[in-house]
Amino acid sequence: MRLMRFDILTLFPALCEGVLSESIIGRAQTAGIISVKCHNIRDFSTDKHRKTDDTPYGGGVGMVMTCQPIYDCYKSVISSIPEGERTRVIYMSPKGRIFSHEVARELAEYDNLIFLCGHYEGVDQRVLDEIVDEEISIGDYVVTGGEIPACIVIDAVARLKEGVLASSECYEGESVASGILEYPQYTKPREFMGREVPEVLLSGDHKKIERWRLEEAVRITKERRPDMLLSHPEIEESLKPKEKKRRKRSAENQ
Repeated sequence: MRLMRFDILTLFPALCEGVLSESIIGRAQTAGIISVKCHNIRDFSTDKHRKTDDTPYGGGVGMVMTCQPIYDCYKSVISSIPEGERTRVIYMSPKGRIFSHEVARELAEYDNLIFLCGHYEGVDQRVLDEIVDEEISIGDYVVTGGEIPACIVIDAVARLKEGVLASSECYEGESVASGILEYPQYTKPREFMGREVPEVLLSGDHKKIERWRLEEAVRITKERRPDMLLSHPEIEESLKPKEKKRRKRSAENQ
């Protein structure tokens, strides 16, 4: 099993390190299944004050991240990647392709993912044109920087790698991954605040439980994300009663 490597180019490495060192992703790093490394762009600045931004040409508010520190940081990372490994450089940007489970599956096929995290008013377009393979957005809203979006993408991609979760069943049946939203989950106690666990889950009848879960998943998806069912009509179709095949009588028996 080949280790998958994630490299983050950022001005705030502690922000990413704190998020990705915990829980399942942290354990996957300890187990040697994935590697997550944060690289401080400021360390590569040639400015005596370690400056990494400047005023935009053409005027306007805010500052723009400059090319040189980003490019040198990128070159340092690339030089440490073995030749022949599949590598993709991603810039987290609201202008990018919308992230989804399918995109996560696609990215999980790479050996190395490098994330560039912008800040302030953005990044000089010339360095983006030089090093970035694609831009990815986590949704139609704006956050203060690319660090949290990068952590989201890394979390979603890493958990698809073999060994990060106990088995593929841990993610294949989840909301979105299965094509629809997930059914409700219950645990002990049997009754809480007057609300009881659905009786079918206590029946021990696995076929009935499986059907109830599918029915609930379809119901919730219809209410909250009907667009998903339009993309997967076969799921709702599977709940319809199946007609029994009638045997055709031969002409001799009529």
